[in-house]
Amino acid sequence: MTTLIIGNSRTWEMVGDLTALTSDQLRGGGCAAQRMLWFAHDGDVLVLPFAPPADYLEYITHLTATRASTLTIVVPPPGDLGPDILTPDRLADPSFLDDLRRALGNRPPTKIFAVYKDLSVTGLARTLGAEAALPGYPFSAQAGDALVNSKAGFRALAAGAGVPIAPGTVVTRPEQALEAIADLFDQGHSAMVKMEFNGGGLGNEILSRTNGVAPTGAPRAVVLPDRPALLSYVQRRWEWLTAGHAHRLVVERFFPGATTIYAEFVVTDEAAQLIGVGDLLMAPTAIGGVLPAQTIDAETRAELLDGADRLVESLRVLGYRGVVCADAIATADKQVLFTETNCRLTGSTHLHLALYGRVVDPGYREKRIFVERFGWAVPSFTAAVERLATAGLAYDPTSRTGIVITTNDVDADGTVACCAIAGERQAAEGLHRRLSELFMDQSA
Repeated sequence: MTTLIIGNSRTWEMVGDLTALTSDQLRGGGCAAQRMLWFAHDGDVLVLPFAPPADYLEYITHLTATRASTLTIVVPPPGDLGPDILTPDRLADPSFLDDLRRALGNRPPTKIFAVYKDLSVTGLARTLGAEAALPGYPFSAQAGDALVNSKAGFRALAAGAGVPIAPGTVVTRPEQALEAIADLFDQGHSAMVKMEFNGGGLGNEILSRTNGVAPTGAPRAVVLPDRPALLSYVQRRWEWLTAGHAHRLVVERFFPGATTIYAEFVVTDEAAQLIGVGDLLMAPTAIGGVLPAQTIDAETRAELLDGADRLVESLRVLGYRGVVCADAIATADKQVLFTETNCRLTGSTHLHLALYGRVVDPGYREKRIFVERFGWAVPSFTAAVERLATAGLAYDPTSRTGIVITTNDVDADGTVACCAIAGERQAAEGLHRRLSELFMDQSA
């Protein structure tokens, strides 16, 4: 039984216009793709944008008890955007397809596991005669994943399912955006505008009539004190907000002081299985996560799961199969309002499916807190591993506590992501504080 694992960690429907990414962002996308190694088992075949560093491969496979020698890694020739991310042209390259067929022993894989199931992935499944190996193939082959990853489409889906969302609307023209934002301003609220396709809060902006609004969930807050300033903003930013007029725009009320929470599921033909509930750490955009969630009480958790269950069941009925993360905010007055669904592998999926249950055995699943943060600057991946071991901070499989380096971004920005595993939140935070003696945290 062979799983074909595809590290297409940046697509048009995940982060918007790929041609607008800088060289560092492209390389960062390729480094994120290497995280697919966490999901590999003996005998699997991985398609990655470039070969993983040997030290990172050895590190992950040691923790997951995978025999690295049994894995086959296939790297397509560079595409129009270079060698850093798996663009559709790379996945359709004839020489790559020949190499992939040989790696699979000229047999279809048993399962296909991709970051995002766009048309390039469904086309690859069809070329390999492996449609049945790709969960939800009929839906995904009709561009269904774009439908359910759209932030605009989400609002319609949530409203139809009776799931609470932030007051707002979806607009298609500048004059509609102007009136929707002005309406929120007139009610005394700030607004958040969201690109239809983007991730990590990077496609969002906070708009306010006054100074002093912290831009949680967006890179910046923009002060627009009057209608002329608002009109000027819409005219200047419309091209960017709509990806060159190609997409719709979400306008919704912004809630200062809210915390970001999520529930993640795996959807199959039969049901949706909850795999985790967590907090997203924002400063001002995503810099990490905590699981299980620590910021919410039992009542709020129940509200989160009630809405998430309805959302995910709607997706299952539509035909989507795979990982779904339902994001929400818990407001200062304890409302739970859903903000989007991510129907793809997320920045937390490796924690739920690999660190839970593989690195940390299932018997300890409910006894450990996981706190992951991005942005630790290191001289090299090997040096980071050595420093953790010397300091006594490396993950200990006997105590099931310590620090795991989850993502290796050294080739992109010189950093790694680290997940502290402990019996309680305070102890996990203590591990991160000790990291500051070894590495410099660049996420703050």
